[in-house]
Parts: sequence; structure tokens; C-alpha cells
Amino acid sequence: MPPAEASRGADEPDRGAYAQPTPRLLYVHDDLSDEVAERLGPASPAAALTRSLFALLKRDPERVVVLTLAEQVARVIAQGRHAPFDLALGIGRAGERVAQALHAKTGWFPRVHRLGLTREEDGRGDYHLVSTVPATLAAQLASRLKGFPASASLAVVDDTVFSGLTLRSVLETLPPVVLPRTHGFCLRGVSDSIAAVAKLCPVTVGVAGVGRMLEDVSFINASGLVLRVGIRRRARPPLAFFERPQWIRAWFPGRDREVIAACRRLNALLDSGG
Repeated sequence: MPPAEASRGADEPDRGAYAQPTPRLLYVHDDLSDEVAERLGPASPAAALTRSLFALLKRDPERVVVLTLAEQVARVIAQGRHAPFDLALGIGRAGERVAQALHAKTGWFPRVHRLGLTREEDGRGDYHLVSTVPATLAAQLASRLKGFPASASLAVVDDTVFSGLTLRSVLETLPPVVLPRTHGFCLRGVSDSIAAVAKLCPVTVGVAGVGRMLEDVSFINASGLVLRVGIRRRARPPLAFFERPQWIRAWFPGRDREVIAACRRLNALLDSGG
């Protein structure tokens, strides 16, 4: 996306419908450091800038908590053992990666299939679940569960349960005969949202944030700060969080300009290949 278009995207009229308050506790999942190091090298300018960005984010340690994949996986595993599941469905690329990371440590998910799903803004203040593949959620589930044995166990794996829209939608679309043999997993989430989803099936979570969603506790991915994957919009190009400066001001008050500048520079480095 050209810089001028990115700037217009940040100032679009619907931005007020997605206002972000300053949460009492903000969790930032570091899914960026390893990706930058792998793409451009651990000694690259981009890797150095990534470290500087995280130093900025950590300036408010009482309110901003940076989470690593390894510690979240360990906290999921600490919740208890499971026999290997006959099938695991990872929600999106992120959920598939979580399932693979957990399986590498536990052997729980020998068969992992991805569901092509994501959440996008509708431009009116709400979010909708959409397929990223040419098949509806129901059709994807029917394909994945074709011939699924009556006694088989199913895991549904997501990275984050925020509002609960994604995981809840998958569970509600499952055949009723499968749901009693289903277990949900996620690395992190809002405790109230997890409790609501857990009415459908048991859910194991690594990090549970307590309190009101957005006001008391919020979760973001570091990749979304920098890459144009954080904000998906109906029939419009995606945006990175730094292209919604009012969100950065809410999340990192007092250092928002520094964060935006670092994200913009890192985005340019990654787009240009270093």
C-alpha cells in the first residue's frame, strides 16, 4: 500500500466506530521477533529496530506485558495432560501454528488441519467472521470431518479468544454429535469470553486476562502493529495498527509517536526486504 493510501486509511470516517480505550492491562504477543530474524537475519537493521520497538513497548511494565510463544505454550501444557486427539482443527494460520507448537511439546495433535477463517470489520462498528478460502465454514467443517469416527476426539485450536466470535462460531457450526467429544485450546484470551465459549465445550487457555474486554484487559499481536494484517476490512485493503494512530495513542500513551515511527520504519524495511 503506498504511503498516501495508508495515511488515508488511518483517517477514514468509520474509525470512531472501532475506538480503543486505554486498557488497564495490555498483553502484547511477540510473534514478530522470530519472523524478522528468520526473514532478514538476527544481526540485520530490522532485527535491531524490532528490539528497539519492544523496548519502547516495555517502558510501562505495570500495564504492558509482552508474551512469548514458549511461555504461553508452557502455561497451556501446565493445565493438564491430554491423550492424542484424533483430529485438530487450527483456526487460521495462527491457530495451525499454535497446534503445531503444542504438538511439538506434547504429541497431542498428530493430525492438524487448518480452517480458513478470519475476522473483519464491517465498517459499521461490528465484526464478521469470513472464510479466507472459497468455502463456507460449514463446508470446510463438512470436508474435514468427512468419515470422522463416532468415537473420535476433536481439538479446535485458536491463538486468542478475545470476544470469542471465532472459536464460538466454529463450535456452534460443528455437528451436534461431535461437540461432546471436542476440546478447545488457545494461548491467551479474556476470561469472560473464555467462560462463555466453555459453555459449549471445555477450553484450555494459557493466559487468561481478567476484567472487562478493552477497558480492563486487551490483547494484540506485535505483528499487527507493523504488518498490514492487524486490521482486516470488508472490501478494503488491510491496515497495520500503526495506521490507526488513535489506537496506538490509547495503547501506548506518552510514547505513541515513537511507537508509530518505529513501526513505520520496520514496515518499510520488511516490505523492501531489508
